[in-house]
Amino acid sequence: MSDLMIRGTACHEEVRFVAAVTDETVEEARRIHDSTPLCTAALGRLLTAGAMMSALMKNEEDRLTLKIDGDGPIRQLTVCSDACGQVRGLMYDPKVVLPLKENGHLDVGGGIGRGTLTVIQDLGLKEPYSGQIPLVSGEIGEDLTAYYATSEQIPSSVGLGVLVGRDTHVLHAGGFLIQLLPFASEETISALEESLSRMHSVTDCLSEGDSAEELIRRLLPDARVEDSHSIRYHCGCTRERVEKALLSLGRSELDQMISDGKDVTLHCDFCNKDYLFTVPEIRQMIAPPPSTVSP
Repeated sequence: MSDLMIRGTACHEEVRFVAAVTDETVEEARRIHDSTPLCTAALGRLLTAGAMMSALMKNEEDRLTLKIDGDGPIRQLTVCSDACGQVRGLMYDPKVVLPLKENGHLDVGGGIGRGTLTVIQDLGLKEPYSGQIPLVSGEIGEDLTAYYATSEQIPSSVGLGVLVGRDTHVLHAGGFLIQLLPFASEETISALEESLSRMHSVTDCLSEGDSAEELIRRLLPDARVEDSHSIRYHCGCTRERVEKALLSLGRSELDQMISDGKDVTLHCDFCNKDYLFTVPEIRQMIAPPPSTVSP
């Protein structure tokens, strides 16, 4: 079953929400990066968040980038996503291991440490919109909740979870994003706060078999799903795009590569693919087009 994300409203349209199950997406990220459970949980939470936040963007061409820079051993996480449910991510060090917290959970906050969260939205305007806040806890869900309150002045609640098995494979992953609209009543606000206070962790709910809709109905019983679509890990790099990147180095740099007589390998950190360009191929790339002679 492919991963699914739903979007809709609740509480007489005073609240909007996104909820997602991302088991396969996060497992694909784990496979690509061969990450430890701690790093899988950290990147998986951010991948899920990126997918849900992108679902609130208006146009299919819009793009979102989430960056976390911390002083913990994980150091850096980056996720890119679009409004079609395609996400990809990378991390500085996928092999970080830390002791479990006292409650037996993975110490994502300790792995990330103190630092900043940056949200970049490319909405097709002249310049992308960028907002940055200090990390609140490094647990990602709390940090994104703080981002919405601080940078966009939207009261929100972000819940994220990734459960990794003993064999390091992903068992469950998903989350929810709930936002109060400007005209939300005090009654609605109080009811939502009460629901959130009683809420089990996201991974507990998913372990009990919750779908994305069942997950959100724990918080918003009258949730009305307006649309849904699949989520997948998708890099999008191709040999043609990598060739353009190589050409962007300039003629002098490429001439030097040819002079050195060594093949060049370019690596994509998002999908761990290598693209090999031989010296004859590089020479052909910069060769002038053949001239044509009119009859």
